[in-house]
Amino acid sequence: MKTPFMNNLKSMNVDYDKVFVSIAVFSLISYFFASYVFAQSMSSTNYSIPDQSINFAGKLSSSTNYTVEDTAGEIATGFSTSTNYGISAGYQQMNIVVLSVVPPSNVTMSPSLGGVSGGSANGSTTFTVTTDDAAGYTVTITASSSPALVSGPNSFADYSPVGAAPDFTYSVLPTNSNFGFSVQGADADQRFKNNGSICNTGTNTTASTCWDGLSTSAKTVAGRTTNNTPSGTQTVLYFRAATGSNHIQVNGTYVATTTLTVTPL
Repeated sequence: MKTPFMNNLKSMNVDYDKVFVSIAVFSLISYFFASYVFAQSMSSTNYSIPDQSINFAGKLSSSTNYTVEDTAGEIATGFSTSTNYGISAGYQQMNIVVLSVVPPSNVTMSPSLGGVSGGSANGSTTFTVTTDDAAGYTVTITASSSPALVSGPNSFADYSPVGAAPDFTYSVLPTNSNFGFSVQGADADQRFKNNGSICNTGTNTTASTCWDGLSTSAKTVAGRTTNNTPSGTQTVLYFRAATGSNHIQVNGTYVATTTLTVTPL
């Protein structure tokens, strides 16, 4: 169906192939959290002492409303640091885990798309997560709207894989337009890894493969179950907006806003 804008172009004898769709900024917001675990311990090949304490009393108490484990008699407790060490002293002392993020930048996709002739616009951004938490972390992505890529009342459909797993190769029907993303990196979620031709199987992490659609529900994009200090791990997010050769995409600046959430395990 022609829009008023297109009708105006027609009356001015402007070729539809000169109408371009500009795919603009993606706002990816990273949240990071500090939680508390793990400190130094004493060990050898014959023993391990995870916590050290000198005290004379303490026990676990509970009721229908609470549970508390107390300790009496400890001295010199608390968290102490220097340039060479960090220690959480005391039997009940909580330990500190660091989870930090080098956040992604906004993405301006290119090239602009022909409103009638079709094509695809691409962009990418990276983020790096570093943690000394032995349990690791997880990263999810959430779109602020459905469909994710919009310009006023107009939009690109969210990419929909053929099956439950992401599509190894990006595809768009001649009469449709869609918008999808893929993930590359050592910490990419298993769904975005492949065996060379099929996603969600194998261990390969390949650029611009295994395409999925965004959602207003969180989707896991990366994570690990071990620490990765001190270097951290970089993950790449690829985005693609495509319109088919027989599809008319209304001229405009299309924007998708997404949120990355990084949490400790």
